[in-house]
Amino acid sequence: MLTIHLVRHGDTEASGDGVFCGDLDAPLTTSGLAQADKVGALAVKLRPDALYVSPKRRALQTADPAARALKLEPRVDDGLREIAYGAWEGRKESEIREHEPDAFRAWVRDPALHPPPGGEGGFAIAARAMATLERITKECPGGNVLVVSHKATIRVMTCALLGMHIGRFRDRVACPTASRTTFEFGDRGAMLVRIGDTEHLR
Repeated sequence: MLTIHLVRHGDTEASGDGVFCGDLDAPLTTSGLAQADKVGALAVKLRPDALYVSPKRRALQTADPAARALKLEPRVDDGLREIAYGAWEGRKESEIREHEPDAFRAWVRDPALHPPPGGEGGFAIAARAMATLERITKECPGGNVLVVSHKATIRVMTCALLGMHIGRFRDRVACPTASRTTFEFGDRGAMLVRIGDTEHLR
């Protein structure tokens, strides 16, 4: 059986300020680096056979303590990057809600079908992220795999694996910073065994 642990990166200034940060390459804050150390300690307990990570700096920084402790070479995969927010990158959600109410309402109503202007919708995220997951299951048919990615991307993958409508990823799936969401892949597909778990951070 294959077990995949989907870990969101640690705190950044954007994640704390309600700023849309997808393509932006924000680094971890001091608290985010501390979370990364705790993810590394969790990884030592899990003993993953492989480590896959988004190319964004905040994800690479989160994966680094695990990679060093386990002497694993991170496999960087662009399919694990965060949603591209297009014209909304670097702007606060409250600002978009006030100044672009129609586009914001459409996105909130169904972010799978209505992406941010110039950005990605949920279906586009699902297409690239699920292709990466399929590749992981072929490269690692058994054991444990640690995947370090991003909030929207993990939420979309969770919806897709559970057969949920992709457009509900923002209001049906919790994914705090540095949290772990775990799926076991067996003969009948993926089983969710943990979602948005932060016990390792305490």
